[in-house]
Amino acid sequence: MNALLQNYRAKQAMNRVFILLIILNIGVSIVSNAQALRLISRKSITLNRKINLDSNSLVKDSTGRVIPYREWSPIVASREYLMKYRMLGDSNHVEYTLYPFTEKQKELRYSQMPKPAESTFFKNGEDISSFSADDINGNGVKLKKLRGKIVVLNFWFIGCQPCRLEMPELNKLALSYADDPDVVFIAFGLDDSYDIKQFIKYSPFNYHIIDNSKPYADLYRINLYPTNVVLDKEGKVRFHSTGYAPNLAYWIKKTINESK
Repeated sequence: MNALLQNYRAKQAMNRVFILLIILNIGVSIVSNAQALRLISRKSITLNRKINLDSNSLVKDSTGRVIPYREWSPIVASREYLMKYRMLGDSNHVEYTLYPFTEKQKELRYSQMPKPAESTFFKNGEDISSFSADDINGNGVKLKKLRGKIVVLNFWFIGCQPCRLEMPELNKLALSYADDPDVVFIAFGLDDSYDIKQFIKYSPFNYHIIDNSKPYADLYRINLYPTNVVLDKEGKVRFHSTGYAPNLAYWIKKTINESK
């Protein structure tokens, strides 16, 4: 009887330990009884602590160099770096370290994110109306003549912050297909040629840019920006989205490769 009572009390004690672990939000998913007891007794563990990252935070790169706020702030915003932290002794001070994602890590991360929201202006599998225009360099662009090629379209304007936010990744994507004549990138900018040329001096956009493109946006009844579309070699819509998404370039690339 005493043995049964002792066993019952031991189990109750273990249950209280696990409940305490959950309440304290340690983040341990599966631990043994012995591990749980060691976690509770360790002085170095920080329980239920809120970490606040601000302009006064101590941030280093992977070599140990301290990075000033003006440098690490845009790096963190780029979402291309993993941030780890550690507590400095028993104080309330925290040290953060930035590690760049590898291309494989980024691809895996983007693949696990939700697919960008579809636009309301297109439907997958449909043909779209053709267009004929000149880009800002005077080169003629006709959609009918691009049949047999994969065509990536972007609708944007200079004052659109989400449009500007997605440009760096779209630039990398366009450059990765620079030697592939079967993939064409076209951007419909709503602004006039002069303003666009001034803008791209400091913020390059590696697409064939068509200026004063409101009539083309109206052709497809587009009134939300940015809007991106991928047409396959038969001119059919294979991907379309509206709004900013950090994994947009991943999905455009995925669609391009699946359409070859």
